[in-house]
Amino acid sequence: MVESEIRIGEKRFYDNKAFPRGFSKSGNFTLAEDDILSSYGQTLQALESGEIMPVNTEEKHFLKALRNPGKSKSKIEKTWLKYIQIARGRKSFHTLNGNRRHQETLNVDVTDAEMSDEVYG
Repeated sequence: MVESEIRIGEKRFYDNKAFPRGFSKSGNFTLAEDDILSSYGQTLQALESGEIMPVNTEEKHFLKALRNPGKSKSKIEKTWLKYIQIARGRKSFHTLNGNRRHQETLNVDVTDAEMSDEVYG
């Protein structure tokens, strides 16, 4: 467990919508990050939404780190910012096609179509 002045949540934190199988099984978080999110997530979410007010300097700094991610310094702040990015950010899509030649022909402009016949023909 991480040493911190941030209050541990009254209940374990889960995000069944974004991570139905749990944080660590998603492949995005380590076991340590899973522990941080599960333990502190309820408090961090309440601080972020304004449901509760910060009671110490570390919780105040957490709110500053939310506004300016470059100022995050603790493992808890960095883990929560990572969670926000993954859970609320755009989903990336990766194809399984590894045919580089096919990808290059897709990137050719219409004006270059005649030249591509010389290269790939």
